Amino acid sequence: MRRLLFALMALVVSSGTALAEEAMEAAAEAAPVLNSGDTAWMLTATALVLLMTIPGVALFYGGMVRKPNVLSTVMQSFAVCCLMSIIWMVAGYSLAFGEGGAYVGDLSNLFLKNLTLEQVSGTIPESVFIIFQMTFAIITPALITGAIAERMKFSALLIFLGLWSILVYSPITHWVWGGGFLGDVGVLDFAGGTVVHINSGVAALVACLVLGSRTGYRKEVIIPHNLVLTVMGASFLWVGWFGFNAGSALAADGLAGMAMAVTQIATAAAALAWMIAEWVTHGKPSVLGIASGAVAGLVAITPASGFVDPMGALAIGAAAGIVCFWAATWLKRVLGYDDSLDVFAVHGIGGIVGALLTGVFAVEAIGGTAGLLEGNLGQVWIQAYGIGATIVYCAVVSFILLKVIDLVIGLRVKEEDEREGLDIRLHGESVL
Repeated sequence: MRRLLFALMALVVSSGTALAEEAMEAAAEAAPVLNSGDTAWMLTATALVLLMTIPGVALFYGGMVRKPNVLSTVMQSFAVCCLMSIIWMVAGYSLAFGEGGAYVGDLSNLFLKNLTLEQVSGTIPESVFIIFQMTFAIITPALITGAIAERMKFSALLIFLGLWSILVYSPITHWVWGGGFLGDVGVLDFAGGTVVHINSGVAALVACLVLGSRTGYRKEVIIPHNLVLTVMGASFLWVGWFGFNAGSALAADGLAGMAMAVTQIATAAAALAWMIAEWVTHGKPSVLGIASGAVAGLVAITPASGFVDPMGALAIGAAAGIVCFWAATWLKRVLGYDDSLDVFAVHGIGGIVGALLTGVFAVEAIGGTAGLLEGNLGQVWIQAYGIGATIVYCAVVSFILLKVIDLVIGLRVKEEDEREGLDIRLHGESVL
């Protein structure tokens, strides 16, 4: 009898030990594990995305403005990079990716107070994820500066973009990527079609409407001072965008490779489509046109890059080149607004085109969600819902911020400052 009891006890103990070991193994499998290859790729991707703002946007915009304003334009991109880095560290990351409700994250990670060496996000250090997302938070407001170039006070610009990053960018990021309601309903945005491009494009349109046109806009021919700088900037953007899109896979895997492939295809298609449309319409293809078309293609493929195949990318790029050319020429002229460097036409309209067509060309075998061509009409309506929510919220809050700042310190430089140039009047410097 005693032997039988000992045998039963041994069986119970061994069974419990086996169950405990199985539970420990399951927990180990579920726990995030650092992957050095993924980490190396994400460090590289982060540097590539930062390259998009400085020097990418700085040169792209700097070459398109008039010579007396080139330094002020480059200064805006550089200063925004610095400002947004600090805001993201202080509160932006917590509001965007912190635990919270459907609309915004909480404040549990202010000043990144909980960040340690051991923390992992997926298969990469959380510190790398934070800085990767910081580069998105940097470029988004930097894009807005192109719409109000050559006429906005530098102080007002910094205040507006600082508040905008907290009240608009971080909440919308949370909606889509941080566990908010747009992600919950299934809006597809792989790398920032709504978060970055529609968001910045709408804010840019509101800003240029509130500010009004540049002095002499309808009477004078405004000519870019150095298109070589613009092409250099566009080239940096193109290269950096591989970090933007392929990096959004957050791993060195097949999805990142596909995102890189479709990014290249869509960009080339959009550049050629804009060039051909301009050639047919105006009789000559311009270097500004092909560079603008390439950026339009980069914008449009951004939300789709983790969801579509090469044929889808080709269609999205071609559509973006034609539609954005139309917006930058015909639509802008008919509506009469002075968007200095066509931010709304390229980023706003391009982002809308890309987000909608993501719902058309999404391939279930690539991103896990079928689009219209695979029988899922509902995805198009979900994409439209995400676009509409972003436009309405961004437009309303941007308008309120601009109006309040205008009442408090004023938005616009004096007319004599504008005529002489912002480089000398605001920064005491000039390009000889």
